[in-house]
Amino acid sequence: MSTLFETPYFGIAVTIAAYWVGVKVNKKTGLVICNNMLITVGLIIILLKVLHISYEAYYVGGSVINMLLGPATTCMAVSIYAKKDLLKRYWAPVLAGCLAGAVASIASVLVMCRIFGLDRAVLMSLLPKSVTTPIATAVAESHGGIVAITVAAVIVTGMLGNILAPTLIKVFRVKDPMAAGLGIGACSHAMGTAKAIEIGETEGAMSGLAIGMCGIITAILALFFDFLA
Repeated sequence: MSTLFETPYFGIAVTIAAYWVGVKVNKKTGLVICNNMLITVGLIIILLKVLHISYEAYYVGGSVINMLLGPATTCMAVSIYAKKDLLKRYWAPVLAGCLAGAVASIASVLVMCRIFGLDRAVLMSLLPKSVTTPIATAVAESHGGIVAITVAAVIVTGMLGNILAPTLIKVFRVKDPMAAGLGIGACSHAMGTAKAIEIGETEGAMSGLAIGMCGIITAILALFFDFLA
């Protein structure tokens, strides 16, 4: 049986099955807390703990799905291209919004780490939490961060954005779909963008654009991380 757990098919099958259950529960209940991503992660953790399966064994197959993150993110360019006329008209506000989002994310982490007295390694691990995983891990690793912490922070940030985005849009009465999309993408990368696409086409396109732009801005600001630390 242990041999089965270490095959790629196990990790792939478990991830797909858990996500299917998550989607079904989310549609059935309609509750924010029953987010499909949150349920998927919870089910996988419970299964690995109950069956005493190591994360390394699961990740043999999980890495195959993780590998698809890049192509899936790239596919968002289709929705962005569909809104190219909108981007040409409002390129300045879009750029300003992405810059504000990236700076706010970095500044909030910097302030909180200072308040709680966290060391430099943790600071560098958390600073790129709001950008997509490939960029975040590259930034953290190149500046002495702990990649495992960075990945966990990126996942938690994305899940919170996916869960809370619709509620926050209503609470703060954000009427402009461009503003809503940029805010979601700047704060919660691909996971948030998945929810933005569900909210609306414009929201999804702007959120996908924010992923790339905020990633670039964060990578540039990372050049100054050593001075901030």
